[in-house]
Amino acid sequence: MFLRVFAPSFIVAIAALVVALIYGGPQALVAAAVLGVLEVSLSFDNAVVNAGVLQRMSVFWQRMFLTVGILIAVVGMRLLFPLVVVGIGAHLDPIQALNLALHPPAGGAHYFPDGTPSYETLLNQANPKIATFGGMFLLMLFLNFVCQKREITWLTWLERPLAQLGRFAMFPVVVSLIALVLVAGMVVPDGQATVVMVAGVLGIVTYLLVDGLGAQFDTEHAGPSRAVVATGRAAFFGFLYLEVLDASFSFDGVIGAFAITADPIIIALGLGLIGAMFVRSITVYLVRKGTLADYVYLEHGAHWAIGALAVILLWSTGHTIDEVTTGLIGVAIIFLAVLCSWVYTRRHRGQDSHPQGTGRDSEEDDPARAAEPTIAEQTATEQNYEGDDAALHLHGPELRQKVPNPSSANGFGLPREALPNSSAQ
Repeated sequence: MFLRVFAPSFIVAIAALVVALIYGGPQALVAAAVLGVLEVSLSFDNAVVNAGVLQRMSVFWQRMFLTVGILIAVVGMRLLFPLVVVGIGAHLDPIQALNLALHPPAGGAHYFPDGTPSYETLLNQANPKIATFGGMFLLMLFLNFVCQKREITWLTWLERPLAQLGRFAMFPVVVSLIALVLVAGMVVPDGQATVVMVAGVLGIVTYLLVDGLGAQFDTEHAGPSRAVVATGRAAFFGFLYLEVLDASFSFDGVIGAFAITADPIIIALGLGLIGAMFVRSITVYLVRKGTLADYVYLEHGAHWAIGALAVILLWSTGHTIDEVTTGLIGVAIIFLAVLCSWVYTRRHRGQDSHPQGTGRDSEEDDPARAAEPTIAEQTATEQNYEGDDAALHLHGPELRQKVPNPSSANGFGLPREALPNSSAQ
């Protein structure tokens, strides 16, 4: 199954690396490979969250996620999105923005000789708006998860109090708005508080809209076995939900890619064709393998990693954060969740197992079994009852009212002299 799921990703990755080599030589090949690894490390939590949605979709829509979805991820988010952002910020059309990206200033300068900012500079200037939008979206996603009451909790000392606060339906929105005000007033550079507030509110609104689509998906889609024709609209909503989630997770990768290269073609090849394709394959593999059920804390770890990413994005609106550090934090949290899941599964398997050679639980673990008579005790009791069988038949109503005692001579707690003589009757 591993090869069947990941074979397309390996094929696409090899093709993308060949194109990068032809396009820009060995340096471009290395940059594309590094960007692919960066995208996977930053988006592994995305794969886990997506798997929770994708497992309720049919095989057809899973394939759509791997085909049409990857086109949206590569062309839409990794290529067109930065061009649109730069175009809006610099009042350029997409063609002019692409030309600006393909012809940077000499020597990696941030400005052209005439003072015109480079493509990378324009995108970095837009980072506070982009990071705030993505950060607020992911913060809402994180809070909505941890503020729900769940049978299994990972960080119980935090998740249970948050679940209690989650009884107030607007609690995630209130916390997010407070965080947005703090970021706008204390983190972002001077003069950008207004645009950051607008971007943050749009991020919250977008999440509420996407979450509404997800709720529609949950309402109309009863399970993964439902036919696509019967649940076409619900599956389509689920597909849109996944694509918006992917877009939100890609913000940090798109911005962070400029620390490696500003070439939009290399970014599209590395982040999109290599990284995004592998993230989608990981998502499908988690669904087919049933990993979310096997590792009970994996989904929790993914959402805590999302919470950490949201905080990092919001902090990056006014400070520079290394993308490698961002990726390592997410991977470390998920690895810890996997480790705790393994310990949990191992511990519960030990409780369910029987002592070797007995075929049954020990009497110390099962008091009900300890109270059961042994075979020898049952045999002795039956022998005692057999001796007084006639008395049972003749004086059953009177004798049944007495408490039986298997340890007595006749089995009824009465001396034999007290029993009526049946022969006399």
